[in-house]
Amino acid sequence: MLPKFLIADNAQVDPDKVYVLHTETPRFIVESGDEGIPSKPVIVWFDDQPESVELIGDLIAQADAFLEAELDYQEELLDEEED
Repeated sequence: MLPKFLIADNAQVDPDKVYVLHTETPRFIVESGDEGIPSKPVIVWFDDQPESVELIGDLIAQADAFLEAELDYQEELLDEEED
């Protein structure tokens, strides 16, 4: 079973952008930057885009929370390695 969210990048083309991939229906990838997912994000839908604005907002909020938690966790791991 795949995780609900994955992090992806294309650092050779644009090192400042990170992408969050939602693996469950409705599947999508959303562009993020240094400040997390912007208020008007770039979203590419692999499935039909939901009609519910509330659902889209909730999915983007979940993606943003996942990204923030994952980056915080990676930072903690780096800090532990330095000690």
